[in-house]
Amino acid sequence: MLQSDTVKFNKKPKNPEPSCGSCCPEPKKWYKERLFIAGIILIIFLIISYFTPVLKPFYNSFKVYILIMWLPVIVGFFIGGIIDYFIPKEYIEKYLSRHRKRTILYAIMFGFLMTACCHGILAIGIELYKKGASTSAIVAFFLASPWANLPITVLLFGFFGIKAALIVISALIIAFITGVIFLQLEKRGWVECDKCRLGEDTPLHEDFSITQDAKRRIREYKLTKTNLKNAFKGTFKGSWTLAKMILWWILMGMTIAALADAYVPSHFFVRYMGPTLLGLFVTLFLATIIEVCSEGSSPLAFEIFSETGAFGNSFTFLMAGVVTDYTEIGLIWQNIGKKAALWIPIITIPQVLILSYIFNIFL
Repeated sequence: MLQSDTVKFNKKPKNPEPSCGSCCPEPKKWYKERLFIAGIILIIFLIISYFTPVLKPFYNSFKVYILIMWLPVIVGFFIGGIIDYFIPKEYIEKYLSRHRKRTILYAIMFGFLMTACCHGILAIGIELYKKGASTSAIVAFFLASPWANLPITVLLFGFFGIKAALIVISALIIAFITGVIFLQLEKRGWVECDKCRLGEDTPLHEDFSITQDAKRRIREYKLTKTNLKNAFKGTFKGSWTLAKMILWWILMGMTIAALADAYVPSHFFVRYMGPTLLGLFVTLFLATIIEVCSEGSSPLAFEIFSETGAFGNSFTFLMAGVVTDYTEIGLIWQNIGKKAALWIPIITIPQVLILSYIFNIFL
């Protein structure tokens, strides 16, 4: 086990940071937390909708989304808690804080190995940012994970056959190109990046060996009742902290998506999503509204493909749901910065539309 003890260095900082009591605001009362307020409002609305015929479709749609999303979201929070407790900050900084193209490749690789959906991945990504990852690495991580992670790759091949490879490869290409562009934006100061260093000239933990440190931690770790109890409590604390930060965004996204699913006729999607430029823009607009998670969007994307034959529109529906996702953009706006949040759709949407148009012509 890799318990996140602070790695000791010989030199001490000349100007130690002030204690939290002098710089951090007091924590809010539990009943003032946004998660509590949003949860209470949503529960009341769900109770009313259950007994109101005109609102019953919303209740049913929201229940379906809950059944689809609860496990991936919990897994995302759990992994985030594990990262918070067990993974030292120096590990993340060494691989994801540098201003290099290699850093973007590392971020994409980590995204590919994740198993959570696009909203479950938010918890993990924000935790990586807290641990020292750069903005460009986190953006690449967010873009690569939902449609290029291992479980969704299998799901997409089940729906689209060999054509699913185009979705996965295209998602990875868009994640890499966007990450590289964000590297340049960071260097010019056009996006926020609290964890960014001075770039190539100031290597971070250059002489620090993760392998040797991990071996030392595993060797010194004792599998005792106390350590197991501390590990459980530490993981739960980290998961709960992330949940308070992120879950209310997810609830907001689910509510909007359930309303769209309940009251927008299904035949509308097929009728106005043909393989044309207008169809692509309509698909882009609808994907922005109704996308909730990768597992839930995949069947609907396949339905669009089977009814219209527009593979490019299906790709737009899948990818645009990520690059224009209001939950993700809102979370980045709040935790990283508004410039970073605004640059994501500006950079990614043209790439998605160009690839989708090419797919509609040749496939």
